[in-house]
Amino acid sequence: MMIQKRLLLGLTLFLITSFISTTVHAQTANAPPAPTDRAVDISFSEILEAASQLRGNGLATKRLLEGGIFSVNVRHIQAAETILQHGRITEVWVIREGVGVVVTGGTLVGAQAGAGPGDFRGGVIEGGHERIIRAGDLVFIPPGVPHGIKETESIVYLNIRFELRESD
Repeated sequence: MMIQKRLLLGLTLFLITSFISTTVHAQTANAPPAPTDRAVDISFSEILEAASQLRGNGLATKRLLEGGIFSVNVRHIQAAETILQHGRITEVWVIREGVGVVVTGGTLVGAQAGAGPGDFRGGVIEGGHERIIRAGDLVFIPPGVPHGIKETESIVYLNIRFELRESD
């Protein structure tokens, strides 16, 4: 009986993880590749349209530009999100609309392995720094720092991600 419960729990966790990975991939797939020979302009109206699509489809992320070791995304969060800690990724958030409570730093409690090397996800941060963020604010999150939106009714932000290179 115990083996059956473990198998059922393992299968359930696998299915949930697969669903989350597929959903996130679907939200960020097919982004235009970043050119290497010219600049790209993304208008404010394009950002607002992306946020509107996210709201309308119940999604959290739309990738606007894919550059391999970096990406530019629009995020729309309507409640608390999973706390993350990246091993090689730096994030810059530019809050466009809404208000939320962000928590950074401290220790990620109940950490589970994430998608990449040194990546973790968990439920809460112990001993972190909480603060209110709103339109116009910028949040810089270096690799290794736990972070997440702890609470919000609705917040839209640009999420610009850079991955460390081997020489960094």
